[in-house]
Amino acid sequence: MELAKVTSKGQITIPIDIRRKLGVKEGDKVLFLEERGRIIMLNSSMEALRKAQEAFSGEAERLGLNNEQDVADMISKLRRER
Repeated sequence: MELAKVTSKGQITIPIDIRRKLGVKEGDKVLFLEERGRIIMLNSSMEALRKAQEAFSGEAERLGLNNEQDVADMISKLRRER
């Protein structure tokens, strides 16, 4: 458990162990989600990547891409069509 103090401007310093676990560095943005009455803080970049991965889940199989050669072949075909 970590503790942080809120300033008069509503700011907090995220404890170093939490920053490391989230992979958050200076200038990064964090995301706050409410889930079942709890507030969850996430690294916004990592959450965006996770959402993108979810959105593309199953697309490789749908397109018949089973390995790197399949991907290279698809790229070559698309370039020829352009």
